[in-house]
Amino acid sequence: MNKLLIRLLLLVCVPMLACAQDKVAPRKFKENFWYKNSIIYNLEIGVFKDSDGDGRGDINGVIQQLDYLKMLGVDVIWLAPFQPSPGADDGYDVADYYGVDPKLGTSGDFAELMHQARKRGMRIIMDLVINHTSDQHPWFKNARSARNSRYRDWYVWSPTKPRNADKGMVFPGVQKSVWTLDSASNEYYYHRFYKFQPDLNFMNPEVMQETQRIIGYWLNQGISGFRLDAVPFIIEVPHSNPEKPKLDFDFLKDIRQFTQSRQADAAILGEANVEPKESVNYFGENGEGIQLMFNFFANQHLFYAFATGDLAPFRSAMEATSEISESSQWAYFLRNHDEIDLGRLTDRQRERIYAAMGPDTNMQLYERGIRRRLAPMMNNDRRRLEMAYSLLFSLPGATVIRYGEEIGMGDDLRLKERLSVRTPMQWSAAKNAGFTTADTAFRPVINEGEYGFRTINAESQWRDSTSLLHRVAAIMKMRKACPEIGLGTSTIVDAGSKDILAIRYDYEGRSMLVLHNFTNAPRKADLTVGKTKWYNLWNSTGDYDAANGRLAVELPAYGYSWYRSGQVLP
Repeated sequence: MNKLLIRLLLLVCVPMLACAQDKVAPRKFKENFWYKNSIIYNLEIGVFKDSDGDGRGDINGVIQQLDYLKMLGVDVIWLAPFQPSPGADDGYDVADYYGVDPKLGTSGDFAELMHQARKRGMRIIMDLVINHTSDQHPWFKNARSARNSRYRDWYVWSPTKPRNADKGMVFPGVQKSVWTLDSASNEYYYHRFYKFQPDLNFMNPEVMQETQRIIGYWLNQGISGFRLDAVPFIIEVPHSNPEKPKLDFDFLKDIRQFTQSRQADAAILGEANVEPKESVNYFGENGEGIQLMFNFFANQHLFYAFATGDLAPFRSAMEATSEISESSQWAYFLRNHDEIDLGRLTDRQRERIYAAMGPDTNMQLYERGIRRRLAPMMNNDRRRLEMAYSLLFSLPGATVIRYGEEIGMGDDLRLKERLSVRTPMQWSAAKNAGFTTADTAFRPVINEGEYGFRTINAESQWRDSTSLLHRVAAIMKMRKACPEIGLGTSTIVDAGSKDILAIRYDYEGRSMLVLHNFTNAPRKADLTVGKTKWYNLWNSTGDYDAANGRLAVELPAYGYSWYRSGQVLP
């Protein structure tokens, strides 16, 4: 049976409307665009809040803190993996796709979380980690039991070690190979990630069918979408060159089509660190692929701008990623749960970021990134942090913020690899940061120095109206009041200063202008805007009459301003 026929059989019941959003009635079409203007808060259940005093965060702990997230302005919660797992890769080594890890709670707890989130008007999306399983998954245990076993072809095997076994590693410097000899069957299995995470074979139609069951199951539990982990590796054709593999982009259309056949407004957020010219293959020419992708390309150049003040590469990166279909959307972030990947920069650019933000080799990871949180990288400079968050929430796409970033949490470089930025949430100055009442947390809280929980915590910042938490919450609420950003047309305009980034948005007859100064000195912006009155959204005394068709304002060091256009001036 050929590949095309298999796909048709797998998707025979999918309504045609699911893959043709551009033809849906306009009102319904926009209702299904919730993801375009969302604020997404990423958290790991195990390090967020412990409700039962066993030292580990749990689902009921998340429920306890939903009002905090609502207060902050979050409307979508992205849950890191919470399914049963040996925990060798912080849950990304999944051993059962249909359950809840008993260390984190029960299926009943999860149902209550969904109910309580809906009551507060919040959606929940979850990690979908299907590129690989744990080597403790029953599928892999069966696959290695015999060469003719039931699940053998669900994974990728080779009778001999391929010549390029040391190429294409995701974790260079830590990982040694992408092929490992299985002692039980005496053949090599493929793994893009750690050796305890064997890759699934998506050329096998049974694997695709099982993936659809997994998606359908979690949609039935109330999930609004998925963060699809390691997208380029999922669609990799087995036994092709790991450095330049053949990719099966039809998979993304199929998974989008199936997902929306089960739930019309469900969305998929893809983790795909690709060049701008490749993004159309992931979004689809007409938006028929995955709806959202992280803009890793722009993120890397943004950190170069933060480190050096040189905005030109970031402007170019933004322009290079601007052409996407109406139903597609970029997701912007500052820090996520992994290292900052700088692999698409030049060696010189990367070294300049290292020098400014991660000079110690212990701060660097996988020969291409930095394993620090944002506040330490910016030397806890409040001005820079505020400007960075103002910029994040005014970039043209959905916004993703990592737990603890809203209070300026630090990192623990004593922990291995990516765990340095996965320490428990710092809720208060009480024992173990208010994270747990146990004597010891399963992962240590940060308890020393300027980022220790007695200094940095949510409770004390909520009581202080001048705190970073209050400012970030204000920025998030301002973003929600400005639909132009997520839904409008964006244009990078000449600010009259190379140190100021100016973005204009136009949407349904309204216009916005956001300005950010990337230097430690005042800078003047002078822009052509038309004869219009512009209202300063942060300062009512900062309104500006552009009677001569120009807007001229001075921004302080690391300053920022948001304007909305008003009446046309005579």
